[in-house]
Amino acid sequence: MNNNILSQRVQSVEPSVTLSIASVAAELKAAGEDVISLSVGEPDFHTPSHIKQAGIDAINNNQTKYTAVDGIPTLKQAIINKFKNDNDLDYTPSQILVSSGGKQSFYNLCQATINPADEVIIPAPYWVSYPPMVQLASGVPVIVQTNMADDFKITPQQLEEAITNKTKLFVINSPSNPTGFVYNKQELKNLSEVLLKYPKILIATDDMYEHIQWTGDKFVNILNAEPKLYDRVMILNGVSKAYAMTGWRIGYCAGDKNIIKAMKKVQSQSTSNPCTISQMASISALAGDQKCVNEMNKEFIKRADLMNSLLNQIDGVKCNKADGTFYAFANCSGLIQKLNLKNDVELSSWILKEAQVAIVPGTAFGCDNHLRFSFATDEATLTKAIDKIKQAIANKTRA
Repeated sequence: MNNNILSQRVQSVEPSVTLSIASVAAELKAAGEDVISLSVGEPDFHTPSHIKQAGIDAINNNQTKYTAVDGIPTLKQAIINKFKNDNDLDYTPSQILVSSGGKQSFYNLCQATINPADEVIIPAPYWVSYPPMVQLASGVPVIVQTNMADDFKITPQQLEEAITNKTKLFVINSPSNPTGFVYNKQELKNLSEVLLKYPKILIATDDMYEHIQWTGDKFVNILNAEPKLYDRVMILNGVSKAYAMTGWRIGYCAGDKNIIKAMKKVQSQSTSNPCTISQMASISALAGDQKCVNEMNKEFIKRADLMNSLLNQIDGVKCNKADGTFYAFANCSGLIQKLNLKNDVELSSWILKEAQVAIVPGTAFGCDNHLRFSFATDEATLTKAIDKIKQAIANKTRA
């Protein structure tokens, strides 16, 4: 096909690397290969029974028709209650939009607020879809590279240096995918002091991993740290990670009612309402017993300890222990050099071929010479995966 048929917009972005690697791993596994995938950001737990039952009840009660574009009123109220109970934040129904996953929430936000040439500040490492979605809205991603010494968190100085008269949006993700690190209240307060000087800049805080963290402190986002930013902060969240509901595809956004109204307009002309059955299940997730979240979190904490220990046993790999999520983001510069490879992309391919373990290269997240390891699987599988990598390295270095 002649590329002139395709829009410049779609040609400017690449497919999701994480989904591509997960697809390759699945194909190899289907072909009989003993492949372990540590690439996908998906809990290995099943959706809790009471949430599944709510979905089943919705089907049996014939709750299968269209809903309001922005979500079922009872779900919006459950989200409002969640914000009040968990985050001490007050919202009204007109300030809430329910979408088909957290990804659509950010896509809607970009389409509703970004004009051509508007700049969006994104700290790297970043979730893979932030820059492409900015580009699809004709905006300009401004990538700010953080470093391991600061636990991959942007500093106030870096933020201020990145701001120009074209800056429209600042994106912050805590706990972070891919690094697993969490901004504490003081760090967020320090960033807020910079943002208060620039009243035209919107802030998107992606809190998708809010409940998967073990810092010992209560979760806070930038709005908790600085309430004066209330009119400018758009909170993105969802049920996918905390409730093991990735396939149910429910995300939500809270913020300024005029921006939410514009996002609703975008959604009305794309997908319309999210899946009705999934919405009913999400009410049960948010308003029901939260014991399931705590139980899954206990397992993630143990896996985080194990993964950090296993990775740091590999010569040429350095990894700081994550504060949350189910990812370990490891510096593999020494291993790349040891194996005489060019970069993290080549290392990821080599590991998949030689050790049959699928891992996402850091380049996909804007940070080369790193790898993201997902530990959203059982401890025996994690140990087996790292053992296979160690054995492949030993075979290579002996050759």
